[in-house]
Amino acid sequence: MERSAQRLGRALVVIVDDRVTHSEHEDTTGPLVTELLEEAGFIVDGTVVASGETVDIRNALNTAVIGGVDLVVTVGGTGVSPRDVTPEATLGVLDQQIPGIAEAIRSSGLAAGAVDAGVSRGLVGISGSTLVVNLARSRMAVRDGMATLSALVPHVIEELSGLAQN
Repeated sequence: MERSAQRLGRALVVIVDDRVTHSEHEDTTGPLVTELLEEAGFIVDGTVVASGETVDIRNALNTAVIGGVDLVVTVGGTGVSPRDVTPEATLGVLDQQIPGIAEAIRSSGLAAGAVDAGVSRGLVGISGSTLVVNLARSRMAVRDGMATLSALVPHVIEELSGLAQN
């Protein structure tokens, strides 16, 4: 993610974790995602913590879209447990999916040894003019997912900014 000289736009991080919401656990992935986004050239508006409830996740995503961020990255809630509902919440706000990017994140994560990334049900898509990306929770999945995104996000953001100007 070497485009720090050129600002790609604004981003927001959404951490989906009941334990962080209830102050039972410290969030360690939000700062990592923020750092990687800033290295990529994004201005990060902040980190929002949402419980693992569909309505809370959807509200956080809708707030990001209405707020006009170019990219929102969710972390967590993408697995196969009954509490993992981030993909379902995300689907409810997307105008269109970009399955190729989601598959690239899964494939790359699994190759890197991030099992949670490989079995993630995370989605990638567009809501309005905002790119929405779901990442698995482990630090390895986050690092690998952000590295995979670095080559793809600038193109998508450029396409979306062209739509916003029309």
